[in-house]
Amino acid sequence: MGSDSTADSPGELLALIRDGRASTRSELSRLTGLSRSTITQRVDVLLNREFVYEAGEAPSSGGRPPQTIAFNSTVGVVLVADLGATHSRLAVADLSGEVLGEVSGDLAIATGPDEVMAWVLERFAELLDGAGRTGDDVRGIGVGLPGPVEYSAGRAVDPPIMPGWDGVSVPALLRGAYPVPVLVDNDVNIMALGEYWTRWRHRVDNMLFVKVGTGIGSGIVANGNIYRGQHGAAGDMGHVQVASASTTICRCGNLGCLEAVAGGAAIARRLTELGTPVEDAREVASRAMAGDPTANRLVRDAGRQIGEVLAGAVNLLNPGAIVLGGDVALAANQLVAGVRERIYERSTVLATHDLRIERTELGDRAGVVGAAVMIIESILLPSAVDAAITAAAG
Repeated sequence: MGSDSTADSPGELLALIRDGRASTRSELSRLTGLSRSTITQRVDVLLNREFVYEAGEAPSSGGRPPQTIAFNSTVGVVLVADLGATHSRLAVADLSGEVLGEVSGDLAIATGPDEVMAWVLERFAELLDGAGRTGDDVRGIGVGLPGPVEYSAGRAVDPPIMPGWDGVSVPALLRGAYPVPVLVDNDVNIMALGEYWTRWRHRVDNMLFVKVGTGIGSGIVANGNIYRGQHGAAGDMGHVQVASASTTICRCGNLGCLEAVAGGAAIARRLTELGTPVEDAREVASRAMAGDPTANRLVRDAGRQIGEVLAGAVNLLNPGAIVLGGDVALAANQLVAGVRERIYERSTVLATHDLRIERTELGDRAGVVGAAVMIIESILLPSAVDAAITAAAG
């Protein structure tokens, strides 16, 4: 992540401490080239603001043992919400991203922003109380929405399953209760971020996360960061046209979208037509897990269609890993098998060299973990830390 701060600022020193590159004043001096007195002054500022604490003596190489300095992840908390079409998960986490409490519940996003955000604020208050924290401890809020999001403004843009949300500022609805930074992103992007930081960031630089639930979406991690595109629309692979769906009408109004034939709702509809009534993606997954041959065949076919689109993405982006999540992917091995089959069939040898194609390990918790990472990394940018210190001093 970039920074506007100078190399000798407290925020830059905190970044070195947080990522483990330095744990003593002498190590900070060696890495930055700053004098011991300047380092001491900057560290004292961080100590006074409780961003760090002295964690005991380090092994001595001769003389007095140096004091180690550690990041104080308990100095505040963040609140996060992964809001789905009908089901949502919320959590409170410390500044290391450790979840201190979480709750899930059923509430249709289509009930509108006022009702949904009132419900979210109630759950946030309960989570803070359960963690023994108050509103004064909150340093930031991260939210994921099930639709296209203009990231810079924190608002949904023409979301197909979110009536009443178009253009609504989510930060404005939350800052009345918590006057802190609020970041909002597409739900698949925060899932991608959660999965990447938890499992993949020390193994690959580039990753694709694909959510196969009622619909299909993807999050792109490029050089360790979410790639959102010019206006936040990157990753909307569910509306890429596929030849096998050329006559199928999608909910977006176009013909031939991948989601219209390979999403969980499309599989459920087809399975019902073939004599096995199911209502949604979760029931499709349950049928496949139970060994229903028709469900398994349809899910495998869907995997091949998704793999066909992903093969183009593999050739274009050359990711190190593809992670599959969502209700269908979590429960149905056939989906992953179909995706792998088509990717290795259609992608170049070099692009698939060492490519890992696996299911999510975080499951439906990926969103809250990613939302926590999103807001923590933002509020602990060196420039943000320096601004907070300056504001407190003023």
